[in-house]
Amino acid sequence: MNEAENTNILHIGWTDALDILLVAILLYVLYNLIKGTSAVRIFWGLAVIYIIWVIVSALDFKLLSSIMGKFINVGIITIIIIFQQELRKFLLLIGTSDFWKKHYSVFKIKEAFRDTITTNIPLNEIQEACFNMGRNKTGALIVLYQKDDLILYEQSGLPVHAPVTEYMLESIFYKNAPMHDGAVIIKNNVIVAAKCILPISESPEIPAHAGTRHRAALGITEQTDAVAISVSEQTGSISIAKSGKLYYNVSHKEFIPLLEKLLK
Repeated sequence: MNEAENTNILHIGWTDALDILLVAILLYVLYNLIKGTSAVRIFWGLAVIYIIWVIVSALDFKLLSSIMGKFINVGIITIIIIFQQELRKFLLLIGTSDFWKKHYSVFKIKEAFRDTITTNIPLNEIQEACFNMGRNKTGALIVLYQKDDLILYEQSGLPVHAPVTEYMLESIFYKNAPMHDGAVIIKNNVIVAAKCILPISESPEIPAHAGTRHRAALGITEQTDAVAISVSEQTGSISIAKSGKLYYNVSHKEFIPLLEKLLK
């Protein structure tokens, strides 16, 4: 290889820099679209496989490069088939002006660099509401925001935008109330939505006695970093889920310390 060819390989022009910038923006937008869903894990999995494919292609491993290239092609088709409902929601979502105002305004770009972990949740209000509902055998499912976006799950329910109080939560989950079925999603000190539909966990480790609320609490925490609280309608016991792990029969004394630990 002569000196001129070597110079061309090492030279990076402004078009190359622009190309890299546009790809970075595309990946950032795509990640924000799928953040808070199970698709984000597949996104990272495909990203790792693609990087490995680029490396083996650069090393001229023809057979391995061919196999991984075919795997990526089939993987993309599989994602389209498996997540067709989610993709439909994404396309409907990004077609609305409210979405772009909410997610990609100047202020949202600034907020992207801030710590968005929920810190203003009134845990004492949630505690009293949960144990009051437990004593009355009123089922409940409460999801607490952290960093992952839960907008798709919010969209499945009804907007509330009410302050988090003991009486508001008990009113929503009252057995004859129109919004009692489904989950409440809380962000900071606001109930953003109620009657929300959550993914159901299919983990084989879930005990046979666990009901739909427990499975939904586990499901949302398997796919996002949210914390979920469930109140059993049969036993009145309180359970808390985080990262696919369920803490059963949480006592009144343990409730707030455990939540504070899981929210950190």
